[in-house]
Amino acid sequence: MRKFDRTFAMSSNNKNAWLVVFIASAILLVTSGMRLTVGLFVEPITADTEINIVQISFALAVMQLMWGLSQPIMGGLADKFGALPVLLGGTLLLVLGWLLVPMLISAWGLVLTLGILVAFGTGAGSFSVLMGVTANQISPQQRGTASGIINAGSSFGQFLFAPLVQTLIAVPMIGWNNTFYALAIISLLCLPLSFYLTKGVTAKQTHHNAEGEQKLLQAIKTACKNPSYILIHLAFATCGFHVVFLVTHLPVEVSLAGLQSDVASWSVGLIGLSNVVGSLFVGWCVNRFLCKYILFWMYLSRVILIAIYLFMPQTALTFYIFAIGLGLTWLATVPPTAGAIGKLFGVRYLATLFGFALFSHQIGAFFGAYAGGLAMDYFGNYQYMWYADMLLAFLAAISNLPIKEEKPKIAQ
Repeated sequence: MRKFDRTFAMSSNNKNAWLVVFIASAILLVTSGMRLTVGLFVEPITADTEINIVQISFALAVMQLMWGLSQPIMGGLADKFGALPVLLGGTLLLVLGWLLVPMLISAWGLVLTLGILVAFGTGAGSFSVLMGVTANQISPQQRGTASGIINAGSSFGQFLFAPLVQTLIAVPMIGWNNTFYALAIISLLCLPLSFYLTKGVTAKQTHHNAEGEQKLLQAIKTACKNPSYILIHLAFATCGFHVVFLVTHLPVEVSLAGLQSDVASWSVGLIGLSNVVGSLFVGWCVNRFLCKYILFWMYLSRVILIAIYLFMPQTALTFYIFAIGLGLTWLATVPPTAGAIGKLFGVRYLATLFGFALFSHQIGAFFGAYAGGLAMDYFGNYQYMWYADMLLAFLAAISNLPIKEEKPKIAQ
């Protein structure tokens, strides 16, 4: 009975902290869900305008790179000034970006709107800021589970937005151009969520007393001299190449197979749905196993899945199975990557240090999106991209093994 009372008391004390986790997950559901379904606009825009596959691929590649650049910038601003102004400013940028896309429909217009405004808007309400906020409200033993829940919000957002965006594009009275206005309206949901999220954070500044007063620049210099931190960056960059190549060019791959566009949207949605399961499971694993081994097996599984996919007939069922298999590890790399960085350097500047890792992720993402467009333009298919993807995933797997990491303390 006493054990139950102690457990209940701990649960009550953590109630507000877990509310912060779920609100952060809801914000990520909106921002990441929209960002990860932008690839569905590639075919309708190239069909209705003079913009070609290389030009739109470049704009989306810039979007990925700028989203990555936004992570350490927004994380650093949140560490210095608090998360609320970053989240509110980012939401306004996001709304403006969506509204301007149909008005500036050109190759360079897409670079400005999607590549910069939408990228920084979604970046402000993404992993580095949200995980930085929540990490200081959750005990070290619970951070893996918390990061898994937040990450699941991103994946569930992908599952929800993929069929929604595809449906809106397909409706004659709406089309792809008015769908951007719909996304602008939905983005406004982040405003009240941001107020609720930061309301529970300001009362508890745990990071200042737990880990000293090390300056931000000192923390960055220390991290950059650590070989384990560099290896984390290299592996995460290859993850970005893999994820963004798929999310950008999977609709075209489906079209090359002679299948209808809804196969692509449901495949993207299934990736997100299965990653909800993968994120929650991996978040649980982070509390119990070394992050580097979790990452090793996740990256290696991608090599195996792609190899199987290349030998299978390109049917709708094949794409659905492939999507579910990949979805289990899709963005589930985020909790163990953030967990490894948190173990190495603590959580005081986690938003910034993890933000730099996300920037490396998005450097890989830039090449995944742009190289996919170049391969399609030059070869007429993605065969060599799949081979490159397998090689990079294998290199990512083995690069995690030398990382020095403390054993986790299992949550009670």
